[in-house]
Amino acid sequence: MTDADFMKMALVEARQAFDEGEVPVGAVIVCQGRIIARAHNRTEALTDVTAHAEMQAITAAASWLGGKYLTDCTLYVTVEPCVMCAGAIAWAQVSRLVWGADDEKRGFRRTAPDALHPRTEVVSGVLADDCAALMTQFFRERR
Repeated sequence: MTDADFMKMALVEARQAFDEGEVPVGAVIVCQGRIIARAHNRTEALTDVTAHAEMQAITAAASWLGGKYLTDCTLYVTVEPCVMCAGAIAWAQVSRLVWGADDEKRGFRRTAPDALHPRTEVVSGVLADDCAALMTQFFRERR
């Protein structure tokens, strides 16, 4: 499967968040070609500001693997991670990070461009238009 195929899976999670009234961000974590974690934003449902899709996925993947490091994993997320999530991605030592839409306001590159682990490979812009469109629709409907 390609990066676009896995990003489509992350978009399924983002649409679920959208349907639940959450900011529509979805994530999947892949290890050796297999999805080991799926998650979407749950901050409203859990009344927890840390319940971002990436955080939920990292926790699930670590549990599945039985260890805290995700060194052989790729995290696919529909929107550029925030600083908090970038820090968690760094601590988990995720090998590869792939995101769809850039987040000019809250993305980690704006305030902490060096937040990721130095060995993490980064790919951005995968299905960016689809990912951005979902976010735009969500905020348009809420304003």
